[in-house]
Amino acid sequence: MDGLAKYKGRMQWPVKGKVLHSYGSAQSGQLRWNGMVIAAKEGSEVKAAHDGTVVLSNWLRGYGLMVVVDHGKGDMSFYGYNQALLKNVGDTVKAGDPIALVGNSGGQDDSALYFEIRRKGNATNPSPWLTR
Repeated sequence: MDGLAKYKGRMQWPVKGKVLHSYGSAQSGQLRWNGMVIAAKEGSEVKAAHDGTVVLSNWLRGYGLMVVVDHGKGDMSFYGYNQALLKNVGDTVKAGDPIALVGNSGGQDDSALYFEIRRKGNATNPSPWLTR
């Protein structure tokens, strides 16, 4: 796994939909979004944005059912608010593989996907990484 550095602007969107909350926008009080929230129909397939290995597939407080994919070199992608998880820890995924189903398990009213990219533990704006 060679990380994400070479793939900026070339990763696929995990779901198609309207961006409800952008990285860095106000969430609540002083809190800012560390990722983006993308509206999508409940039950839609969430697809891996890039190749990697699943390192978390479980409930995570505040994010509901979450899948985390390790892409190597300290790069990871996070997929939250799902209604169902389709992959287990240790599974290898390719870009475009279904990894979960969109839901509202993070406590929000409408179905959506929470998507975040972390590089060496730090959240980074996921928008520039995705294809236009």
